[in-house]
Amino acid sequence: MRILIAPDKFKGSLTAAEAASAIAEGALRVYPDAEAIQFPVADGGEGTLEAAVAAGYEERINAVVGPILAPVGAAWAIRKDAFGGATAVIETAQASGLAHMEPTPANALRAHSYGCGQLIAAALDAGATEIVLGVGGSAMSDGGSGALRALGLKPLDAAGNVVPLGGGSLADVVSVDTSGLDPRLSAVKFRIAVDVQNPLYGGDGAAHVFGPQKGADGDAVELLDAGLRNWASVLRECTGRDVNVPGAGAAGGFPASFLAFSTSALEGGFELVAGLTGLAEKLVGADLVITGEGSMDSQSLTGKAPIALADAAQSRGIPVIVVAGRILVTPEDLARHGVVAAAQLLDVAVSPDDAVANAAKYLAWATSQVLEGA
Repeated sequence: MRILIAPDKFKGSLTAAEAASAIAEGALRVYPDAEAIQFPVADGGEGTLEAAVAAGYEERINAVVGPILAPVGAAWAIRKDAFGGATAVIETAQASGLAHMEPTPANALRAHSYGCGQLIAAALDAGATEIVLGVGGSAMSDGGSGALRALGLKPLDAAGNVVPLGGGSLADVVSVDTSGLDPRLSAVKFRIAVDVQNPLYGGDGAAHVFGPQKGADGDAVELLDAGLRNWASVLRECTGRDVNVPGAGAAGGFPASFLAFSTSALEGGFELVAGLTGLAEKLVGADLVITGEGSMDSQSLTGKAPIALADAAQSRGIPVIVVAGRILVTPEDLARHGVVAAAQLLDVAVSPDDAVANAAKYLAWATSQVLEGA
């Protein structure tokens, strides 16, 4: 039996790779002679870099400026192709993630994406001809302006001064100086993985929907939204491009600047990462797929990695088993996506805190139990 073990991360407990290892342990308890192929998956947010490295990309680490100026070490990855090109994979969360910042109103206004721009510069220096950007878990709401600052752009106020970093300053921008912008931006293709359709600004834009998660209170949300609206106007005046499009509100509006100044495409996260890592090839010859994530809920059914993978397996006639921290959808919901059995860790007769602390152990156990009962 050939089992493809392809979970997403169990957020707060296990990385996707750690989850895959635990699931493989449980599967081999039941089928000791099986070929258990571990293949972490992601949907374009946090975990995308890990999936790329697991698929053979070379991991690198750079010291960059974090979202509120403190330095951080940020990982990214690159793989060269046979034709002289190279694809780099960058997660905005590595350099400018919420994990690097306390979510307060003041920090929500100060947070910026400058470190992401430094990673992009490093990728360009390494010869990248294509850059994949995973944009989950970000701390900033700066419309990608900080990243462009790291690449040579100067946003100016009415007096001709460079405005401070952060989304809270975007309302003061009246023009941009592009004379120092890295010319390599026009020669590289950006593929931006998004799993939301929010526009840059407005009631369902980046500030109103995602700002509170980053510490923004009501006043900060309004200031950030006004700044993103103004930034879109400045970008339109400079480049002629409308960046207030569905998906541009991801990661605090990060895609907007790259839609304006580069050849960029917004793509569904799972499909992008699946193509990047060669998931389709791993499905060939599989007799069973086991997937999972921390919380299998209604959001999972909208194209998150485990359900998207289940759909791909179902189209090939491969049964799917799900193991998750918790499952908040019905068996009928899962069955429509080809899932034949499922188990959740919080069914284990221990406290939720214990299940989290010992997630790998219980994940292996739950996997063996659901396989024995399937």
